[in-house]
Amino acid sequence: MAPEWASSLLWFLRSFPEFFFSIFFCLVFLLYRHCWRQTNNEKAVERSGRLAGRRHAPGIVANLHRFHDWVAAILWETGGDFAVSGPWLSGMTFATTADPATVQHVFTANFANYPKGEEFAEIFDVLGGGIFNADGESWRAQRGRAQLLMAHRRFRSFVARCSREKTGLRGRPGCLSAGLPTVPFAKAMDDAMAALFLRHTVPAAWWKAMRRLGVGPEKKLAAARVVIDRFIAETVAEKKKAHERRESDDEESDLLSAYMEGKEHDSSSASDDERFLRDTAMNFMLAGRDTTGSGLSWFFWLLSKNPHVEETILEELNTISPPQNGELAIFDSEELGKLVYLHAALCESLRLFPPVPVEHKGVLERDILPSGIEERGGVGKDCMEFRPERWISEKGKVRYEPSYRFMSFNSGPRTCLGKDMAFTQMKAVAAAVVYNFRIEAVEGFVAEPKLSIILHMKNGLMVRVRRRGSG
Repeated sequence: MAPEWASSLLWFLRSFPEFFFSIFFCLVFLLYRHCWRQTNNEKAVERSGRLAGRRHAPGIVANLHRFHDWVAAILWETGGDFAVSGPWLSGMTFATTADPATVQHVFTANFANYPKGEEFAEIFDVLGGGIFNADGESWRAQRGRAQLLMAHRRFRSFVARCSREKTGLRGRPGCLSAGLPTVPFAKAMDDAMAALFLRHTVPAAWWKAMRRLGVGPEKKLAAARVVIDRFIAETVAEKKKAHERRESDDEESDLLSAYMEGKEHDSSSASDDERFLRDTAMNFMLAGRDTTGSGLSWFFWLLSKNPHVEETILEELNTISPPQNGELAIFDSEELGKLVYLHAALCESLRLFPPVPVEHKGVLERDILPSGIEERGGVGKDCMEFRPERWISEKGKVRYEPSYRFMSFNSGPRTCLGKDMAFTQMKAVAAAVVYNFRIEAVEGFVAEPKLSIILHMKNGLMVRVRRRGSG
C-alpha cells in the first residue's frame, strides 16, 4: 500500500499541467519531510501526557487525499481546537475548532467580530455578491428579504408540493438514466466545488497564479463558471417569459420568481438586476442542490450499515397511511413532520456527515477564544457511532440541541434559513425510498468523502435497489 504522501502527490500531479511538475515535486517533498519531523515531535509530546494543539501547513499537503478524516482525527485528539501555521509569507495561519464553547463565542456571542471577510469573498468569487459572501448591511438586507419569502405560506406549500412531485419521479434531470449520462450543469457545479476546496488548502498566491495562467483546477473552474452562468441566464429568461404570461399569483411560488417580482419595483439598472438575480440564484443553488443530495447519500449508506435503524423507520412509517402516486407510495409532508425516529435518524446522519463540513470565518480585531487547556466533557465515547436514539428524549420527543453543538445548518445569526425546507425534502425522499425499496451497499464498497467544500461521497453511493415485497 502506497504511503500517504504518495497518494497526495498523485492527486496533485493529476490536477496540474506538466510544467508545474518539477515545482510541485520539490515543494511536496520538502513540505512532507518537514511534516514528518513535526508529526514525530507531536507524538513525543503526546507520549509525555498532552498533545500540542498546533499543526503546520505541510501536514495539509501530506494528508490532502484524506483531508476531512485527517482534520476530524486531529480535532478528536486535541479536544476540539488546533492551529495551523503555514510557510513563511504564505499567509496560511488560522485556527480550527469543533469545540461548542468556541463555536458559540465566534458564531453568536462575538458575532460582529467574525465576518465572512474579504478572504472568504475572494475564495468564493463564483458566488458574486450573494448572501453567503455578504457582510454588514448587505447581508442583513438580503437575509431579511430571504427570511420573509421563505416564511410565506405560499412558498412552504410550494416546497411541499415539489418534494412530493420530485419524489414521485417527476422533473428528474436524467442523472440515473441508462449509462449514467453526464449532466453539464451538475458536472460544472462539482468542478467548481472541487476548485474552491483547493483554494482553502494552498497559499492564495498559488491558486491566484493558476487562475492568471488558466491552468489546473482554476482552468476547470473558469470553464464551469461559463456553464453555470449560461444555465442561470437561461433559467432567468424562462422565468421572465412565464412571469409575463401568468394568469394568477399562485402559478409562481418559487424563490427566483419572488425575487424577480420584487426587482420590478426597484430603481436599479437592468444590468444590476441581472447580476443580482444571477448571484442570488447561484447562492441558493449551492445551498440547496448539493447539500441535500450529499446528506441523503450518507444517510442511505448509514442505513445499509445499520439495518435495525432502517427497520425502526419502516415501523414508524407503517403508522401512517401513504397516498399512492402511481406505483410508489408517497407520504404527506405534514404527516412526516410528526415522526420522531425519522427526524432523529436524519439528525444523526447530519451530525456525523454534515454536508458543509467547514465554516470559514474572518476576524476584525484581536480576540481571546475560550481556553482549550482544561478537559472537556462534551466528547462522548460513542460520538462516532450512528445512534439516532441520542436525539430522542425520555418522553419520546425530539431532543433539542443548540446550533453551536449541531453545526450542520451553521449557527448564530447566520443559521441556515432553509433548514426546515431541507428537512421537508429529506424526509420526503427518505420515507419514500425506505418504504418502497430496500437499499443495500454493493459488497466491497468503501464510502469516503470527496475533496470538495460540500461533503460529497467520492464516486457516489454504489447500491443494489430492490422493491420491497419482490423477494
